[in-house]
Amino acid sequence: MCGSFCTMESSLEQLALLKERGYDIIPIMSGNLYNTDTRFGPALYFRERVEQICGRQILHTIVDVEPFGPQISLDALVICPCTGNSLAKIALGISDTSVTMAAKAHLRGNRPLVIALASNDALSANLKNIATLLARKHVFFVPMTQDDPAKKPNSLVADYSLVPRTLEYALAGKQYQKVFI
Repeated sequence: MCGSFCTMESSLEQLALLKERGYDIIPIMSGNLYNTDTRFGPALYFRERVEQICGRQILHTIVDVEPFGPQISLDALVICPCTGNSLAKIALGISDTSVTMAAKAHLRGNRPLVIALASNDALSANLKNIATLLARKHVFFVPMTQDDPAKKPNSLVADYSLVPRTLEYALAGKQYQKVFI
């Protein structure tokens, strides 16, 4: 989970749904989300909700997540929400946060990475990063749409209700379609 604070409630709904469906979830949060209080809620609220849903402590440091890939294998890694900043870092192979390190380590094992993007610059500065990751093996996107074309013409947000379906497809090695809705 990354610091797209305005989409946290939608992300938490999907996290709870995946847990109800029997998925064993290891929660990972970026340092920004783990530590930052915003108008969308205090960091402690989000941490408590995630730990309550998952029944585990949140991993939030690079040291916490570095073993993923070589030592700990996940069936899939879902980044929901994924900010444009984290998307760019993943596309460029930068692993300087818990989330980007988890993604890099996980992809070393050739297992699916599912990205639920929430970015105000997805159709401008981040468009090339979306294209880079669409072309990369084992990376799958939750279908996304413009959330406010008039006021935020470059913004894209994943349809969070499609996280479970996208995950099912990704586990089968397929991209759920349509990517852009």
